[in-house]
Amino acid sequence: MAILILGLVIFLGVHSLRIVAEPTRDRLLARFGENQFKGIYSVLSLVGLMLIIYGYGAARMTTVLLYAPPPGLGHLALLLVPVAFVLVASAYLPTGRIKTAVRHPMVLGVGLWALGHLLANGMVADVVLFGSFLVWAVLDYASAVRRPIPASAGRAPSLRGDLLAVVVGLGLAAAFILWLHRWLFGVAPIA
Repeated sequence: MAILILGLVIFLGVHSLRIVAEPTRDRLLARFGENQFKGIYSVLSLVGLMLIIYGYGAARMTTVLLYAPPPGLGHLALLLVPVAFVLVASAYLPTGRIKTAVRHPMVLGVGLWALGHLLANGMVADVVLFGSFLVWAVLDYASAVRRPIPASAGRAPSLRGDLLAVVVGLGLAAAFILWLHRWLFGVAPIA
């Protein structure tokens, strides 16, 4: 469990600079320059992610049940997670109405993904992992919507962006639900 927590502290800590220490982030960015800052940020994120993956895998083997979710909550998770995939896809595809309405679709998508997994899983390791990401997403989203919208974000939304987000997001969600989740994590969302 300690490795999982260390990974979460590193990964979510790096991703929380704008939430808790934007002036420090700005100073680091000015000191190192954009490319070097992004390189350090990426390396720390990767180290944190690797620790999360390893730590969660190990913690799942020895963790205890905190709560037993009713089966209906697993079905709700199967509705939330595809929406999360569409939101995350919309963050990286051409601007559509989804992206402009939500403003920060990646963060909201991560929050829905975490909430869906908390509803369907009640082991301590699950609550630590998905609860941490949910708390981070809520705090990051609240922080992000208070910041001014950058001028570059003023692109006119297109129907193409929304259609791509829905097709790519639902396609990836289907692949994960039907095959990849079991292959990567040993758990089939649909039994």
